[in-house]
Amino acid sequence: MPFTPFHMGPGLLIKAVLQGAFSLMVFGWAQIVMDIQPLVVILTGEGHLHGFTHTWIGASLLGIASALSGKYLSEFGLRLIGCRRFVPIRWPVAVLSAFVGTFSHVLLDGIMHADVEPFWPLTRDNGLLGLISVRAMHWFCLGSGVVGAVLYFIVASRLAPRDADGEASSPVGPGR
Repeated sequence: MPFTPFHMGPGLLIKAVLQGAFSLMVFGWAQIVMDIQPLVVILTGEGHLHGFTHTWIGASLLGIASALSGKYLSEFGLRLIGCRRFVPIRWPVAVLSAFVGTFSHVLLDGIMHADVEPFWPLTRDNGLLGLISVRAMHWFCLGSGVVGAVLYFIVASRLAPRDADGEASSPVGPGR
C-alpha cells in the first residue's frame, strides 16, 4: 500500500486507546519514512520496490531513525501550527509510536505485496502474503480508522479539563 492513507487506520485506533502514550504524528512519520525507498524505485525505475526497508531488520533501523527524527519534527510542527496545549513528546512515546509504525507497515505490505521479504536474510519467502485477503485488510484499515477517530474524540472529550462553567475545553489533546 505505498502512499495510501490506509496505514493510518490502525494508528488512529491505537491512538484512541493509548491517547497520550502514543504519537500519531510520529507513527505517520514512520509510514512516510518506510515508503521513501519504494518512492525512489518508482522514480528511478531501478531497484527492488519493497526492498530492505520492508524487512523486520530494515523496519527496526527505520524505527530508530523515525523515533529520533519524528519526535523533533512533530514537536516543531505542533509549535508551528500554534498548538495551544503543546506538551513535548516523551522519548518512550516516540520510540513506541515509530516502531509500531514501521512494524505495522511491514505487516500490512507483506500481506498484499508478493515482493516483500519480511524475514530476509533468513528466507526470501513472504510468509505474510495472503494471510487475509487484500479486500479484508483494506476494510480492517478503514474500519479501524473510523472507530479509532470516533473513540479518540469520545475519550479525549471525557479527559479534557473543564473551564469555570463546567464546559470541556477542546477535545483534541496536546497533539501528541
